[in-house]
Amino acid sequence: MKQLSLFPEENKDERAPMSINWNLWHGCTRVSAGCRHCYMYRRDESIGKDPSVVQKTENFDLPVRVLRSGKNKGLYKVPRGSHIWTCFSSDFFHPDADEWRDEAWEMMHERSDCSFFMITKRPERIAGHLPDCWEEDRDHITIAVTCENQEMIDKRLPVYLSLPLAQHSVMIEPMLSAVDLRPYIEGYRASDGSPIISHVSVGGESGPGARICDYSWVESVHEQCTESGISFYYHQTGAKLIKDGKIYYIPRKLQHSQAHLARLDT
Repeated sequence: MKQLSLFPEENKDERAPMSINWNLWHGCTRVSAGCRHCYMYRRDESIGKDPSVVQKTENFDLPVRVLRSGKNKGLYKVPRGSHIWTCFSSDFFHPDADEWRDEAWEMMHERSDCSFFMITKRPERIAGHLPDCWEEDRDHITIAVTCENQEMIDKRLPVYLSLPLAQHSVMIEPMLSAVDLRPYIEGYRASDGSPIISHVSVGGESGPGARICDYSWVESVHEQCTESGISFYYHQTGAKLIKDGKIYYIPRKLQHSQAHLARLDT
């Protein structure tokens, strides 16, 4: 693969960084309660496609594609400094993608001038499927874990928080129950004594059949994070939110903005 440093010095990349989606493979299989109303399943089934079949996509090599003409000829199509949301129509660590993962790591290694972010429900597969160059790459690749309830917190976090990641980001979405993170905040500390968990994001469930999220659950996690200096982000309310004993039915277009109005983000 070509390296950015091999491009002519006079052809510097002066384009603004981008935020893009990179779904290098598509399809997944359900592993827990949070998968029940998966948007990818809903979308694929609406067009008669089997969402459980994991397939490489036509965008597999997107980060390393090169411009063939114009004033930026020879540069990557994705500008340096871009943020790349990775594998959001599958799970990067799904076993059916094992044959393609090494090449995916190579592309992320080549594009060390960008940042990559992915979320998995399979933290038990991470350790055995990291690349040999992980120590070089882990600062620009964030692997987050998602845990929708206390059962998955207790199952996934002991595995996830033991992994050699530059940062540990926990997503609680869709949030299906109250959760207690304190045992994992207190029990997993960095060498300087700070929590290994660096960021927590919370959100309710969207789409048809969405399950209820109780705002008191969100407030509780916010409190657990702020008292320990952990970054917190209230991503979205979900379609059904209980607040002060009342159920609110929130349109999809307002779920993010209403969450941000709570002013819980830190």
